[in-house]
Amino acid sequence: MKAITLLQPQKIVFGTGCIETLVSDYKALGYQRLFVLTAPPILPLIEAPLEELRNGGIQIEIFQNILAEPTVNDFKAILEKARAFQADSVIGIGGGSVLDVTKLVAAFINSDQQVEDCFGTGFIKAKGLWFACLPTTAGTGSEVSPNAILLDERDHLKKGIVSPYLIADAAYVDPKLTWTVPAKVTADTGMDALTHCIEAYTNKFAHPAVDIYALQGIRLIAANLLRAVKDGKDQEAREALALGSLYGGLCLGPVNTAAVHALSYPLGGEFHIPHGLSNAILLPSVMKFNRPANLRRYAEVAIALGCEPGKDDNETAQRGVDFIYELADAVGIPKKLTDLGIPQSAVDGMAKAAMEVQRLLKNNPREVTEQDARDIYNSLY
Repeated sequence: MKAITLLQPQKIVFGTGCIETLVSDYKALGYQRLFVLTAPPILPLIEAPLEELRNGGIQIEIFQNILAEPTVNDFKAILEKARAFQADSVIGIGGGSVLDVTKLVAAFINSDQQVEDCFGTGFIKAKGLWFACLPTTAGTGSEVSPNAILLDERDHLKKGIVSPYLIADAAYVDPKLTWTVPAKVTADTGMDALTHCIEAYTNKFAHPAVDIYALQGIRLIAANLLRAVKDGKDQEAREALALGSLYGGLCLGPVNTAAVHALSYPLGGEFHIPHGLSNAILLPSVMKFNRPANLRRYAEVAIALGCEPGKDDNETAQRGVDFIYELADAVGIPKKLTDLGIPQSAVDGMAKAAMEVQRLLKNNPREVTEQDARDIYNSLY
């Protein structure tokens, strides 16, 4: 069995209402100047715990204007605000973009490195401030991953920074924070989480120590995503999605994703399509492309999705691909890139840009050429 390294937050707390644990934990740490990154719809959900911290003498600065697809310059402006406040700790409460920026603020606030010099794996030199992540969507798994994504304006491409120093000191996954998420965002982010699990289970670097997270994440999300989209107050479904998303996040560090994510980056970089939606529209087509290269694993994915076994792995794997097409349709994922305002004339440029994401393409079970990327994009017109 090949070696694998599992790096995770020192503390992971999961459960409805566990944001209260954050308050007592934070007070015990002794920090005094807390920089909080969040978004306007979330503020009412966190006002009580923040007030409790203020009453304990903690100085709090809140930044809540993070865009859905933050750029390098957006990040630098936020970093300057955190420096001006002289933060000694950082907490992110939000979706994947909020959590990614949180990680980077903590890492760079006292650093002389420039964020654009750290795209790729392993370039951040040192651990930054203590920080915690609280996801408000069941999607990116960023709260437990070593990854952060920014849009680089220089070439309109979303790029990843991967470092053990981007792993949160603590993650608090409170499904209650997802109850107010709209149905569309629930669908997009849920499909993103499902993509993490499927890509981790089927890629070249899949490993038994991570397979257990990936398979259970697939089971939980497949069985509960439509329920949560139909009824956002379905507590059981929300908890299952939050746990499935957490499992997907735990796959990202040791195994990571593959062609779905690589091909999704140009959609976000050039056309500002949200990350979850980009993955959601691409997932079935990339699974169809990959299926022949790893029939056994795709058959096992199909079983985890809840499909009945076919007469052989080929038939079972195809049932899994069909299930994803049907699930995407049921939760309202668009079928065509034109539905997202992306003209077919953009395909060549997107294919070329996707080829730059070799960090992820090297994981894919089947080699993806630039022509393959064109064919996958063109299949969505």
